Amino acid sequence: MTTFTRDTEIFCDEGMLREDYQPESITAREEELSAYKTALQPVVNGAQPRNIFLYGKTGVGKTAVSRYLLNQLKQDTKQYDDVDLSVYWLNCTNLSSSYQVAVNLVNTIRPIEDRISTTGYPQQRVFDILYEELDAIGGTILLVLDEIDHIGSNDEILYELPRARSNGYLESAKPGVIGISNDFGFRDSLSPKVKDTLCEEDIHFPPYDGPELEAILHQRADGALYDDAAKHGVISLCAALAAQDTGSARQALNLIYKAGEMARAADESEITEDHVHNAREALEQSQIEHGMRELTQHGHLSLVATLTLALEEETPARVREIYPRYRTIAEQSDIDPLVRRRMHDHLADLAMLGILNRQSRNEGRAGGQYYEYEFNVGLKLVCEVVDTLDGVALSRRIEQHL
Repeated sequence: MTTFTRDTEIFCDEGMLREDYQPESITAREEELSAYKTALQPVVNGAQPRNIFLYGKTGVGKTAVSRYLLNQLKQDTKQYDDVDLSVYWLNCTNLSSSYQVAVNLVNTIRPIEDRISTTGYPQQRVFDILYEELDAIGGTILLVLDEIDHIGSNDEILYELPRARSNGYLESAKPGVIGISNDFGFRDSLSPKVKDTLCEEDIHFPPYDGPELEAILHQRADGALYDDAAKHGVISLCAALAAQDTGSARQALNLIYKAGEMARAADESEITEDHVHNAREALEQSQIEHGMRELTQHGHLSLVATLTLALEEETPARVREIYPRYRTIAEQSDIDPLVRRRMHDHLADLAMLGILNRQSRNEGRAGGQYYEYEFNVGLKLVCEVVDTLDGVALSRRIEQHL
């Protein structure tokens, strides 16, 4: 008897439901595709490319549409002898400065054996190396900077790159920058000169609505699932739940994929609405757990301080009650504590992530207005996460629950 056998009832090509799958056509983004195509037209004409800025929430199609259109552009420009197009992608998630972006662009272009060190160069020298690499390639070069908002306020490269040719740093290369951001506020936070240079063409990707998500899911599920693998209403339910929450295609696809995995694990032949609801709960818990692990150091301290009070049944708690616990834990962890107002910002972040529930209270003239915090997730899960944290001192009460 074999241990593993192929699916014959749920998934026939589950890769089509994964985040990295590139569909052959784009659904429910006709306006954005049209605007994007217009912005890329100078490339086909052999002219200097325009700089394009795409923004919208996670999972609304910015990267998928970019990959689709840029692949089409590379194919279609091959017929023109005077257009030599190169496209380079860089994800900026872990890059927080112009220096880091420039170094990683150089190393994206160069072969592995010729890559430069990520430290030790003056910034202008790294820029010069990048210009040398771009001129060596020549022709039209599109540099796609995904998650560009991670660069923060150190955004000099976003001004320098698009203007490198007009400033005389490039002779044979015609660069264009395509910035992709999940942060609506990042565009407004750019310095005026950067905004004028980078945002020649702005394209906003709004959240998908229910019918659009349903169309996307049907397109993917038709190839990913066997016939009759999903009960009637399952696709519509996944689309509706995602539309009500984030409007994200990624969330909708994760729902149907997780529901299919649950049906498969239970050795059932079809996905039901119960599987979808169970999948939603599992994904939400996983997302919250990931959010807790990815907090900053002071976010973790604030989390542990609130957990200590919760285990003593002292929540909901005000900031003035949480802050002394936070200071004690910080000092025991050999970390300089923040002032109370800054620590309060971390509590607000925990509430935004859905880890804490924040309630506004108003006691009028006598007590004024204030916030109270308590956990919005099970304390067992929180204890499991804090037990894995490095460099954070845990109270005796927490250790007793581990």
